[in-house]
Amino acid sequence: MHPRFAKPFADLPASLQDALAPLLDQDFNARFTPAQIVELKRASQLDDRALRLALLPLAAACSVAPISRFYVGAIASGLSGAWYLGANMEFAGQGLFHSIHAEQSAISNAWLGGETGISEITVNYTPCGHCRQFMNELSTAKSMAVTLPDDHSPLHAFLPHSFGPGDLQISDALMSPQAHPLHLESRDPLELAALAAARSSYAPYSQGYAGVAVECENGQIYEGRYAENAAFNPSLPPMQMACTHAVLAGASLADIRRVVLVEHRAGLISQLDGTLSVIKTLPGEIAFQHYAV
Repeated sequence: MHPRFAKPFADLPASLQDALAPLLDQDFNARFTPAQIVELKRASQLDDRALRLALLPLAAACSVAPISRFYVGAIASGLSGAWYLGANMEFAGQGLFHSIHAEQSAISNAWLGGETGISEITVNYTPCGHCRQFMNELSTAKSMAVTLPDDHSPLHAFLPHSFGPGDLQISDALMSPQAHPLHLESRDPLELAALAAARSSYAPYSQGYAGVAVECENGQIYEGRYAENAAFNPSLPPMQMACTHAVLAGASLADIRRVVLVEHRAGLISQLDGTLSVIKTLPGEIAFQHYAV
């Protein structure tokens, strides 16, 4: 079990601990399969929502918050029935706009896990306006629910009179399948991972399709896809998504040794400066490659 889970795990009921302990091994990737959820519900005698609320402290334990010291956890319920943990992440010394919110983290975890929509998101604090707008871009925004410790309501109850893709004549949505025809001649696994992320990214407003892949010192690779938003500012850059993906899987930002950014050369924007800004906050020597394709 990762040390970050020790305290919240100790506070769980014994019956839930017994069922959960084998799942929180070194290969835990901050996701629970439908079969694992069934077993956790059986052992704890909790229903879906009560179990997610009980597991939220485990998600919050993944938080990296050197600026705010405010630890937020979220669990996204994918359409497949799987659950995906997420937590907020901040980058010391960098502008707050580089931060990743817990809801964005959990949704990214689900998207990278192959989900095409979210049915419900559970959070330990009320979603801020930034996150409500980010969730409004989702393929399932009209039907998804938000669960808090003291509330359970549809997303539209948190965001009345919303502004979304349809207001900009965009029929696509975040988490819907994407397959952009980007090409890069390479046999490097990290470069190919970044290319695959760029091909799967979502950027209907700028066509700035982009993906980042980071490699840790143990050779493990994590990717991030650009996730654009109709309101622009809640857009999630690929470098931040790759970082939160790595941390949720048990790595540390200090483990990152190499970064590759692949982006569409004909896009209206570039992720280059933002990616380099985040890299500056990471310790150690980091090799960086950038491809505009």
